[in-house]
Amino acid sequence: MRSFTTLDLQYAHRFYGFQGEAQYLHGHTGILTIEVEDTINEGVNMVFPCNEIKKTAWEVLQNFDHALILREDDPLLPAILKVYEEQGIKDGAPSNKQKGPAFKTELATAYPECRLVVTKETMTVEGMIRIVYELLKDKLNIAKLTFTSGVNGATVEYNPPCREQPRCPLCGIALVDGVCPKCGYRKS
Repeated sequence: MRSFTTLDLQYAHRFYGFQGEAQYLHGHTGILTIEVEDTINEGVNMVFPCNEIKKTAWEVLQNFDHALILREDDPLLPAILKVYEEQGIKDGAPSNKQKGPAFKTELATAYPECRLVVTKETMTVEGMIRIVYELLKDKLNIAKLTFTSGVNGATVEYNPPCREQPRCPLCGIALVDGVCPKCGYRKS
């Protein structure tokens, strides 16, 4: 069975080298749906609490919210960084509180201090799904990811690993060393 949740991501990007309207810097509201598959956890009668899926995903994905996403070879990138440096915000500002931990994968690098994600390829809905899966595949039993942005959308189904992961009988989330990080339940 599956549990799922959605996240809204506001971001700006452009398709560098593209010949259509998307070559211009523009913004989107992206909607990411994450479906997690597992057995129903006795005691809480659910696969995985949706708010915990969102919390786990948001920890990393908040780097995409209200961020600029540019391809690593985009000539706008050095110009943006120069302006941020001149403004004194390249290494962060007191108002920049909405940020996750920095990350670097084969597909993308997050610079949370300056609300920037640099990608290897053009940031399409398909590309976003690939990035999200890479970031979350070891944290959640992802069965399906769907990402829509404007009129564009893509979806991919996965065969999640059958991991025997003990979960809390009181709130359903994964135990860490036999202890629930949410409610403190201890497996005897």
